[in-house]
Amino acid sequence: MPAGKRPCRTSPHCRQIGHRSVLLALQRCGLTNAAPAVVWMEVTMKRTSIRAAVGLTAAMLIAGGASAAQAASVVNVSLWDKGATTPMSIGLAYAMPSVDTAKATMGIKVSPPEVKAGKVTFNVKNDSKDRVHEMIVIHLANPGLQLPYINAQNRVEEDKAGDNGEVSDLKPGASGTLRVNLKAGKYLLICNQPGHYAAGMWTEFTVDP
Repeated sequence: MPAGKRPCRTSPHCRQIGHRSVLLALQRCGLTNAAPAVVWMEVTMKRTSIRAAVGLTAAMLIAGGASAAQAASVVNVSLWDKGATTPMSIGLAYAMPSVDTAKATMGIKVSPPEVKAGKVTFNVKNDSKDRVHEMIVIHLANPGLQLPYINAQNRVEEDKAGDNGEVSDLKPGASGTLRVNLKAGKYLLICNQPGHYAAGMWTEFTVDP
């Protein structure tokens, strides 16, 4: 046979050369009685189908993993207080010396307190019966340091503190949602209604890489 010329797989010569390989393929595919040309076609189709199925499965797994990675973390936040008749505490702001949050007359509960970086959805509910509250996400550029505060207004200076989004002015019993992309770092969730932050209405929140 001339060099470089590929033999016909249906010729007697070809069948003799590849007998062992063909026979093994036929036994695996259950095609021992088929004509040579049909055998080769069906073996090729079966192999192609298997490869296609494997490729489709891999693609589905990759797509599923990507969807999971892109899914937002969900955080539930409760804004609470002991009622309007209870005097607000003072001196309980974040990073104040000897802060004892057990003395707080209002506060923020968060679940979970830690999520992965990326999309985060905060579902916020004001569980107070008679006070307006809010939730502001503050990124702590320098954890452990006090937030900039406007004493005359008795509230945090939000722009300088690192405001990353908020659910504002929730009436008693009302709910709100905040969707935001957060990078890894330390955060505070605070209520910045006058006097509320200093009364202990804040909680720490962590975003992991």
